[in-house]
Amino acid sequence: MELGFYMGYAQPGTSPLELVELAVEAERLGYGSAWAAEAWGVDAITPLAWLGARTTTIGLGTAIMQIPGRSPANAAMTAVTMDMLSGGRFRMGLGTSGPQVVEGWHGQPWGKPLGKTREYVEIVRSVLRRERLEHHGAHYDIPVVGGTGLGKPLKLMARPLRAEIPIYIAAIAPKAVEQAFEIADGWLPIFWSPEKARDVFPLDRARDGFEIAPAVPALVTDDVESGRDALKPYYSFYVGGMGAKSKNFYNDLFARYGYEAEAAKIQELFLGGDQVGAAAKVPDAFVDEVALVGPVERIRDRLAAWRESGVTSLLLSTRDLKTLQGVAEAAS
Repeated sequence: MELGFYMGYAQPGTSPLELVELAVEAERLGYGSAWAAEAWGVDAITPLAWLGARTTTIGLGTAIMQIPGRSPANAAMTAVTMDMLSGGRFRMGLGTSGPQVVEGWHGQPWGKPLGKTREYVEIVRSVLRRERLEHHGAHYDIPVVGGTGLGKPLKLMARPLRAEIPIYIAAIAPKAVEQAFEIADGWLPIFWSPEKARDVFPLDRARDGFEIAPAVPALVTDDVESGRDALKPYYSFYVGGMGAKSKNFYNDLFARYGYEAEAAKIQELFLGGDQVGAAAKVPDAFVDEVALVGPVERIRDRLAAWRESGVTSLLLSTRDLKTLQGVAEAAS
C-alpha cells in the first residue's frame, strides 16, 4: 500500500502555496503521489502544475477534476499537457460533483451522471489515443450536429508521452462504483472503512491492477479524544451540509455504514444552523473506522487493517506537518 498526500483545495483566506509546500515535503518523506481538489474556488490543475515544477518523482493527481467544469476534449488536453510537463507523472481523477455545484456553479443540468461519466471517459481516451474525435451520444455531440456545419473531426496535435494516462473516478453510489470498476483504472472513494467497505461496495468486481485510493483524514496527537473531536466538523459538513436534504450522497453512505439514525440527526442539526451540535453527533466509532487519529504507534497498528482491506494508495488528508511526518514514520 502506497502513501499519497491529499492536498485538497485551499480554504477561503489561505493560499494554495501552503499546500504545495506540504506536498514538496511529502515527496521528501517518500509519499508516492499528491492530489489536488476543486470546489468553487481554487482549481485542481494550477497548484499541481506549480508542484510539478518543484518536484521530480511524486505523482500528480486530481481528486477531482469536475466533469461539468471542462469539456472532455479540454480535460484530455489538460491531462496530456500535465503529463508532458511532469515527465509522465499525471493521474487524472474525474467526478461529476453534486447537483448543487453542477447546476448552481457550472450552469449545467444535473442530468444522468452515470451516462455522462461513461461518455466523458470514452471521449478522453479517444483523444489520448490521437484518434479523430467523433462522438454522438446522449450527452456529448462531437462534431455538433445542427450547428454551422463547419465542424469536423479533429485529432490531438500534441504527441502525448503516454496514450493511456491513468483515469480515476470518484464515486459513492453502488452503481457509480460498479461503473468505475468497469471503465476506469482507479477509484477515489471517501469515508473508507476497512472493516465495512467490502459489505458496502462491490469490491469483488475490481480487476487485477485496479487502484483503490481513498482520502483519509489523519491527525497525529497524544490526545485521541481531542483528535477525534477535531475531525468531526469535517464529517458533519459532508454528512449534514454537502448537498440538499433530499440528495446528499455522503449522508446516504454514512447511513449504509450503519449510522442511519445519526445521519438523519446530523443533517437536521446542520441544515438547521447548529453546526456545533451536528459535529457532536458524529460517533467516535465512525471516526476511528474511517480516519487515522492518535500517536504514531496507534496509527501504525491501524494501518494493518487498511492494507488488508484492498486499498492500494492511502491518500493522507492533513494540513499538519507533524501528521504528514508521523504517518510516514508509522508506515515505514
